[in-house]
Amino acid sequence: MLSIILDNFSWHQLLQPQFYIEHGGLWLLLFVVFAETGLFAGFFLPGDSLLFVAGIYNRELITTIFPFIQNDYIQLLLLWVLISFAGIIGNTVGYWFGKKVGPAMYHWKDNMFFKKKYLHQAHEFYEKHGGGAVVIARFLPIIRTFAPIVAGIVEMDKKKFTYYNIVGCISWVLSMLMAGHFLQKWILAQFNFDLKSHLEIIVLGIVLVTTAPVIFKLLFSKEKK
Repeated sequence: MLSIILDNFSWHQLLQPQFYIEHGGLWLLLFVVFAETGLFAGFFLPGDSLLFVAGIYNRELITTIFPFIQNDYIQLLLLWVLISFAGIIGNTVGYWFGKKVGPAMYHWKDNMFFKKKYLHQAHEFYEKHGGGAVVIARFLPIIRTFAPIVAGIVEMDKKKFTYYNIVGCISWVLSMLMAGHFLQKWILAQFNFDLKSHLEIIVLGIVLVTTAPVIFKLLFSKEKK
């Protein structure tokens, strides 16, 4: 099985949420969520699109591990709890990492897995929004990877960080899962259009929406200069 996956593997598949769901299921999904928020090298992993697609594939993800759970709402609830837990733990690891070795990261050289500019962007974002940045960052690609590390670097109060971490994570996971699940059901019922057959369009749309604030900021900054 592993050899078949490796034979057909190409690096761009790491950016496709369906790759993780089809080849790793629930356990790989949980690891990706953890890695994207807990490991600085996980900034390239799909976050929003992966959760959105997970909401569409809730039945397949849950029944492979828990075949006795057949109710849609219980499946979504379990997904929400498990993914939220993975994200909370991921952010906690990021916070701990930032507190221990964060300051030294500003002297690291850029490589395939680390870009110093992302660390600076997250730091500026954090200083502008304070503790709320931990919540807001959950909805912003790349920033969500480095925000908990920066929180650790600036030695944000641990209880305060934990509060914002939990609120941000459960809100992010819930909104993405519900959006994917109920949009799929509504579009299928109204237009007989199955989103599972057109995931590339969904992923592209989510990427455009989530990166729009960053693009706007870049354009606005240029105009201001």
